[in-house]
Amino acid sequence: MKPVKTLKDLAALAGVTSGTVSRALAGSDLVTPATRDLIVRLAREHGFTPNVTARNLRTRRTGAIGVVIPLGHETAQQFSDPFFITMLGGLADALTDKGYNLLLSRVVPKDENWLWNFAHSGQVDGVIVIGQSDQSAVLDAVAERYKPLVAWGSHVSGQAHVSVGSDNFRGGQLAAQHLIERGCRRIAFFGDPRALEIGQRLEGCRAAMDKAGLADQLSVLPAHLVAEMAGPEIAAFLSSTENRPQGIVAASDVIAMSALRALSEHGLSVPADVKVVGYDNLPLCEHTVPRLTTIAQNIEEGAEKLADIVVRRIAGEDVPSVIMQPRLVIRAST
Repeated sequence: MKPVKTLKDLAALAGVTSGTVSRALAGSDLVTPATRDLIVRLAREHGFTPNVTARNLRTRRTGAIGVVIPLGHETAQQFSDPFFITMLGGLADALTDKGYNLLLSRVVPKDENWLWNFAHSGQVDGVIVIGQSDQSAVLDAVAERYKPLVAWGSHVSGQAHVSVGSDNFRGGQLAAQHLIERGCRRIAFFGDPRALEIGQRLEGCRAAMDKAGLADQLSVLPAHLVAEMAGPEIAAFLSSTENRPQGIVAASDVIAMSALRALSEHGLSVPADVKVVGYDNLPLCEHTVPRLTTIAQNIEEGAEKLADIVVRRIAGEDVPSVIMQPRLVIRAST
């Protein structure tokens, strides 16, 4: 018997066309169940494995989704960042469930073409961007001409690119309101507002302070997201300020953890002397001392929505942005 090495060989054995074999092995509903079962059984019996590379060339698909982390304003961040690890774990699971591989890239943008070049590299069928950083204009420009693109981050009026993320303004507002309700009047915001998400968290914090008549009691430290850099910055801030804050709104849980350490090294007790609120609700929040109050944005749900949207946009659907509602998770740090 002639060995079955190609689609044509398997088609001859099954008495159908090569196109029918291709569709059957791809699970297409265009092939009747009986024919599909016959072709799959014959393929197994003869040890036939379809040539994925050839199939991808025919369909112009790679079977991969590019996941890119742009570090425009925070070039020292690594994949090992706890937020990235949590998000990437959720994305890997969600994309695998949809039959896609994940191609990961960390980019320090050198010019405005970095995203366009990545999207058209021939390596991916769509792109998920984790964090807008200071690259919103680049995202908008590419989104005008490249449909299967979605970003984790904020949504603003007039934004061209599709995004998934929490209501960051509301999150910052919730954090500041909670500290005010706990008796804090002098509040410090730790985070670099050049990033769109962090800027919106600051504005939410500022709105809550304004409403409480405490607008002049808010101070801002544009702390880095990287713990090794944020720690010394926070320590220097605490040493130099004459009016120690009674409460801290950190733009991320990692910054909040750096604040906990710096406060301890300055002999300050949390929450007795200073109350601290983080942002993200990473699993590590349960293991800090004291356990960290934070603003939760559902990262796992966000990963699922990112994967769903990029796959649907690959198929040609016009799927809009998703804004998820944050919630306050109260623990011992406040």
